[in-house]
Amino acid sequence: MTYKTRFKFLVLALAGCFTLSAPASVFASDISLPKYSKDAQLAAFHSAADLDLIGDDAYDDDPLTEILSINEVDVWGRIRSGFAIADLDNPLVENHMNYFARRPDYFQRTTQRGSKYLFHIVQELEKRNMPTELALLPFIESAYNPHARSIAKAEGLWQFIPSTGRHYDLAQNAFKDERRDIISSTEAALTYLQRLHDMFGDWQLALASYNWGEGSVMRAIKKAERAGKPITFNSISAYMPAETRNYVPKLQAVKNLITNPRRYGIDLPPVENQPYFVTIGKTRDIDVKVAARLAEMSLDDFRALNSQFGPYVIAGGNEVKILLPKENAEKFRKNLSLWTRPLSSWTAYQVTSPREKVEDIAARLNISPDVIRQANNIPSRSVLKFGSAILVPKTAGYDRDIAPELVENAKLAWERDLPATRLVTVPVRKPARLASIAKRYRVSVAELKSWNKINGDTVKKGTILKVHVPYRSAAATTRARTKAIRAADVRTSRNTMVSRVKVVMDAKNTASTKKGLVKSKNSRTARATLSKKTKSVKNQVSAQQTKTRKTAAKNRKKA
Repeated sequence: MTYKTRFKFLVLALAGCFTLSAPASVFASDISLPKYSKDAQLAAFHSAADLDLIGDDAYDDDPLTEILSINEVDVWGRIRSGFAIADLDNPLVENHMNYFARRPDYFQRTTQRGSKYLFHIVQELEKRNMPTELALLPFIESAYNPHARSIAKAEGLWQFIPSTGRHYDLAQNAFKDERRDIISSTEAALTYLQRLHDMFGDWQLALASYNWGEGSVMRAIKKAERAGKPITFNSISAYMPAETRNYVPKLQAVKNLITNPRRYGIDLPPVENQPYFVTIGKTRDIDVKVAARLAEMSLDDFRALNSQFGPYVIAGGNEVKILLPKENAEKFRKNLSLWTRPLSSWTAYQVTSPREKVEDIAARLNISPDVIRQANNIPSRSVLKFGSAILVPKTAGYDRDIAPELVENAKLAWERDLPATRLVTVPVRKPARLASIAKRYRVSVAELKSWNKINGDTVKKGTILKVHVPYRSAAATTRARTKAIRAADVRTSRNTMVSRVKVVMDAKNTASTKKGLVKSKNSRTARATLSKKTKSVKNQVSAQQTKTRKTAAKNRKKA
């Protein structure tokens, strides 16, 4: 058999094992699929030999052996082979390379954390024919931590802010946040990056836009065009904030270190060229702790793959999927079939009144209010608004699973628990009718009579009335004070203008000036009149001073 024929057969024999067509994740029903590893490839190779399709004349330089070695690369090799973004020549690249090279422990710890997700990300990039450098972007964004949260409220591996996440259909509600979902957020991030590349036609500008926003990059490009500069990352970086100016150089630095880690004393963790996780479906609500126990995983390892869910329960319909390593998925199915206790100890309560206290809900369900506050991160001295959905422990009379439609639309809104009114005292300085006082404080006459035990409709001078006025929050009080200050400033400005006009009137003291000012009904006319009259007065004063100086000079000559 010729080498060419044997080569074609080997390609067919290994087609099921080649990683370039392996799915990023498989369903629980498929968890018996063979691993994509060297052993599987060699098994296929030996099966061909058993069929006597390979003779005994195989040598070490046989091209079949070469083909095997080419496809035994790990995920790092796949990433290197897919690099397609032009290298950035920027002095900041060297700075970041030195920074990471001086911290090999941090670099290894971060890449080890990312090893759970790299196969899936690379697989999705290859499906879209996108540069595999982008698989390193979460190194910069989140250090491959799906629970990462920025001060701008960006979440997940790819650091989506709430508005961008919603734009790319990443659900965010009281029970889950898909910005932390490994599969959903990766799909959204790659779609977003593709859109940015289509917009700018340049991956480096697309990456800058991912960090800074496409509108900001567009404005920087226009500034560069007006200055006659070329439209490249380096040329417009002068118009960028420091974070974006370092963003693309930092990714280039990581790319360089991945390309040649030994040169910089970095040991990359091995990442097998096969799916790290599989997906399994659920039919009932299940506590996060129970799911981790059934999968025989630590809680941290379980949440690293399922960070989109809250820390207590995985709720929703049959479409909700759980990610597990393949061997743990098998354990999960086995242990689940033997589990006899309840899967979930939590349910949901939805607020149906305008303002509801946690203490009232707890008393109704016969549970501790502290448990509710802790499970839902509700601060003390606050009330829940209408429509809010919260987690509560299941009780004997309240133990149903959470409705899937509630999970999809769940929201949690609360406000400070402030008293409805506050007591103020009003001294009466002259005899007055209760109706006028009640109107001033927006209360009823009957309430004034009740609070102060008054029978008549009038009050005498010196009476101290008690009035319960609506309570205003500190923010409302601040807004009222600001409004009052601005009104006072306007009044002061108007009074000052009037005073200046009065000075001019007194200086001229003519009926025509008074008549002109009275007719000046708007401020612009008044200012114009004021300006003319002021100039006239100044000219008169200047002429009088000149006349006085001349008279004094004449007198000195005579003397």
